[in-house]
Amino acid sequence: MTQIPIAKETIDRIAAANKIANPGRASIREMRKMIQDVEAETSVRFVKMEMGIPGLPAPQVGVEAQIEALRNGVASIYPEIYGTEDFKKEAARFVKNFLDVDVTPECCVPTVGSMQAGFASFLTLTRYDAKKTKVLFIDPGFPVQKQQCRVLGIPMKTFDVYEYRGDALRTKLEEELRDGDVACLIYSSPNNPAWFCFTDHELQIIGEMANKYGVVVLEDDAYFLMDFRKDYSVPGQPPFQPTVAKYTDNYVLMISGSKSFSYAGERIAMMICSPKLFNLECPDLARYYSQTQLGRALIFGTLYCLSSGTAHSVQYAMAAMLRGANDGTFNFVRDIKEYGEKAGIMKKMFTDNGFYIVYDKDMGEDIGDGFYFTFCYPGYDGVDLLNELIRYGISAIALDITGSHKQGIRACVALVQRDQFPDLQHRLEAFHKDHPVK
Repeated sequence: MTQIPIAKETIDRIAAANKIANPGRASIREMRKMIQDVEAETSVRFVKMEMGIPGLPAPQVGVEAQIEALRNGVASIYPEIYGTEDFKKEAARFVKNFLDVDVTPECCVPTVGSMQAGFASFLTLTRYDAKKTKVLFIDPGFPVQKQQCRVLGIPMKTFDVYEYRGDALRTKLEEELRDGDVACLIYSSPNNPAWFCFTDHELQIIGEMANKYGVVVLEDDAYFLMDFRKDYSVPGQPPFQPTVAKYTDNYVLMISGSKSFSYAGERIAMMICSPKLFNLECPDLARYYSQTQLGRALIFGTLYCLSSGTAHSVQYAMAAMLRGANDGTFNFVRDIKEYGEKAGIMKKMFTDNGFYIVYDKDMGEDIGDGFYFTFCYPGYDGVDLLNELIRYGISAIALDITGSHKQGIRACVALVQRDQFPDLQHRLEAFHKDHPVK
């Protein structure tokens, strides 16, 4: 603690060495690398809240299935681009059991994390209709998804949805979609970074607008079943997690294995297309693909170019975890509730020391405790606050880079271990003492 606060000159020098002009505006990965360098030079163990990395051990049921698959020789065989039979079957069962949505195994495809599912979807869906070339981001959201569109040269539209909750969402979507040039829209629920969750009514509005304007909805389910205010953990029994798939056939669900299943290192996700969308004939796809059926173009055109399939052994791991969840023998939600418990403790540490929660309400209710929370400090914007907190051994990302119109910081609780709580408490107290609220 003797080096807290860290000298500003030290932070500036290390940032410059990492080609970062302003740490408060750094990307998630840039921040992570810079903080590692600061730790190495100062020996200060940071409270790291910038990156959404799961902080729980991978489930043994997945690990054992993956080891067994490797022992059986799958490492020497190319995986099928559309996925193993078990993976596809269990993915379809999983969607039925936890979303109450019927899909066929054919429409369930493994991807190298939801990052690849998003990249492939952006690329394919902005080509299926020559008149539709844009992606609409319902912000705030995951910054890298916009970076994917920039890399692909795909034009974007965005708006911060926090000001358009409930019925106001319909009017805003009409405004954004009426030109007819949006191919797909994307959101996350629970939301990254704000952690609010769309209601069934809001999802119905999104579905109805998708039907009206022929727009495909990309539902980023990175934090599947992680709204801990309700128990969605019992397979085949209500309540089911709300989803736009109840209200439109124009959907692609991206269900990540990283957070809910703590399997981030092996890069695995389920890309679930609606059967109607999967089988849709799109003549405009012939401009780029040999296939004009949307699902086949997505798999045999785009995914084939990106990675020639998802690693073989991890598909066996995911299939085993899905089977356990479907059969009720593996309650994956029980373990990940740790994130919600830590969030509640950490949020109180911040608010006890003069900070306030930025996204504090969810349709009139207190925001849930989960993987992320947002905070700010009186008299600071998000970028300046983050630059100052780095000096106190606390790292995160500014809301600016998420598409939020609010000032503040996103904190991820996952990598903060409980043995770091005393350090966090002391550093927040020191910050509050050094920065008295006027």
